[in-house]
Amino acid sequence: MEIEEMRKALKENGFLERLEKIKESGLEKIEGSSLPEHLQLVRANLLGKKGELTEILKSVGQSAPELRKTLGQAANEVKQILTEAVEKRNAQLLDTVSAFEGEADITVPGAEPFTGGLHPVTQMCYDLNDAFLSLGFEVFSENEITSEKYAFDNLNFAQEHPARESMDTYWLKGHDEGRGAERLCLRPHLTGASVRYLRDHGAPARFVYPGRVYRNETTDARHERAFFQYEALIVDRDFSFASGMVLIKTILERVFGREIDVRMRVGFFPFVEPGFEIDMKCQVCGGEGCSVCKHVGWIEVMPGGTPHPNVLRAAGLDPAVWSGFYINIGLDRLVMMRYGVDDVRLFHSADLRFLEQFK
Repeated sequence: MEIEEMRKALKENGFLERLEKIKESGLEKIEGSSLPEHLQLVRANLLGKKGELTEILKSVGQSAPELRKTLGQAANEVKQILTEAVEKRNAQLLDTVSAFEGEADITVPGAEPFTGGLHPVTQMCYDLNDAFLSLGFEVFSENEITSEKYAFDNLNFAQEHPARESMDTYWLKGHDEGRGAERLCLRPHLTGASVRYLRDHGAPARFVYPGRVYRNETTDARHERAFFQYEALIVDRDFSFASGMVLIKTILERVFGREIDVRMRVGFFPFVEPGFEIDMKCQVCGGEGCSVCKHVGWIEVMPGGTPHPNVLRAAGLDPAVWSGFYINIGLDRLVMMRYGVDDVRLFHSADLRFLEQFK
């Protein structure tokens, strides 16, 4: 068909005039929509399954074959224009529409939004980090899976030591045979990290390493199967034991905001020599005696001492040259003392009614 004949046919058909009217009317209705729901109604009337433009598109198939392409292109152009206009207007309405229906009374008190908070054990860990960092320590961490080599062999534990048995240590199934580095377990304590750090960084060294540890033991008010420790180690030449005691008192004072009474008792631990059990006055009862401190007024919060020569040798250091000071803080117990809580299991209960008190 010649171009002139096609134009004449389209004019007689009235198709293009109808498209133009739908476009102009549609753009006017879209621009006049003042609410998102009104706009969606306009869109349905224009572009929906039974909309005006959809009905015209259906009629294209009834036109002469030579006109269908031209008619279809014209209708789709109008459809594209109206679709873009709807999207643009919808974005404008969403930017300006109020989230309230009707008028808002700004004098009504608002609802306080729910906010989370740090777990008290995590907060204590951060406070200790700040205290030790201010004294020039580095914060170190390692994986929760370790081996018999680092958990026991390097720390001077005897081969027959009961802590190596399943009664205390969680050995990993499939890796519980053999000895040393081949025998894997969940770390029963953090102390093995000291040898790993010293092998990588050497001495002198001053670092802390907080983390969760695991032991197969009966839970009670002072014990959990999974709990947190916080170890600190100084390795240097001619480090005095008295300086270690000053360190303990300084850290506890920073954490509690006041001076804390501390005592040291002789204790045996394979990885230190000499070794001590370090107690603080029970903060739950003020030293008068309660179930937490077993009615003695004191509670053990950390072992400590000078690294054993065999541990220093395992780290590649000469014990004739290097010494130092080590402590292992029971982080959960320290949190109990800070807040006067008499059962450590409460901190691991995931009970928000209890934990929200510490936000």
